[in-house]
Amino acid sequence: MERRWRVAVATRDGKVVGEHFGRASAFYIVDISPDGTCGFTEKRPVTPLCQAGEHTEQGLASSVSALSDCCAVLVARIGTSARRALELNRIAVFEQPDLIDSALGKLAKYFIQTNFAKPEA
Repeated sequence: MERRWRVAVATRDGKVVGEHFGRASAFYIVDISPDGTCGFTEKRPVTPLCQAGEHTEQGLASSVSALSDCCAVLVARIGTSARRALELNRIAVFEQPDLIDSALGKLAKYFIQTNFAKPEA
């Protein structure tokens, strides 16, 4: 099986990485191949984590679980507790408010140059 990096992108419109992790109601799941090409896999709905500026541990665990097959998330913003929860579950966090194509291009270049791998448990 060919190696690839699966990334969850927080977006409202499918064009801009413009969503805060906790406010996202869906993530676009993208696979990045070793040659740098990106392929859209699915739009994955989630329950927004933040409600009135607060979140529950159960909600955070549910969001992290929904992205467990991803090696990274690409978001506009993320809070420290959500970042830590993702990292503890071996999901890297990249804050990059940008056009999705541009942000994924930068991420693909980084993955290829560093031979990025999911951190060991």
